[in-house]
Amino acid sequence: MTEDQIKNSERLSALAHPLRRRLADILRAYGPATASTLAERTGQAVGNVSHHLRVLGAAGIIEEAPELARDKRERWWRRSSENLSWNRSDFASDPAAALVSQTVQSMLLDRHTAAAREWLLGEQSEEWVDTSFVADRWLMLTPEELEEMAREIIAVQLKWGTREIPDDGRERQSVLVFSYGMPAQP
Repeated sequence: MTEDQIKNSERLSALAHPLRRRLADILRAYGPATASTLAERTGQAVGNVSHHLRVLGAAGIIEEAPELARDKRERWWRRSSENLSWNRSDFASDPAAALVSQTVQSMLLDRHTAAAREWLLGEQSEEWVDTSFVADRWLMLTPEELEEMAREIIAVQLKWGTREIPDDGRERQSVLVFSYGMPAQP
């Protein structure tokens, strides 16, 4: 799978709904699934999930995987691309498109911080407590240096996210790793 660079605000707006973003994330983390499976994972009605899958499909974020179906009624879905990205500057000339980009990024930040907060405040198994991490650092960078750092961080995430998962009998759980880099003051 390749990277999907979103440059169209209509496509990006498909990700502006929390359930649609979650569905896309589940398909990336666990692989292809049916609407019924996704409804179970999200606690949503199958009809609601099916609607949002069609929106994501129309935007090209996900696609059908007909080869996985056991019969003509069963519909499987998968991510169209492993990695989605967009540049806010691609939407800067259109105020409505810029608002969509800002909304999606704000929603992602809320989702990421909520996941981190849930982990910190919830019950944690001992084996995961010592392996989870928080890393931050105040750096002095140029925009070009931040861009280079972002490429390196994304490359590490892609390496681990697209690797062949060993069939070694060890239990693996989904793990959220996120990074943000932006100008700010300590």
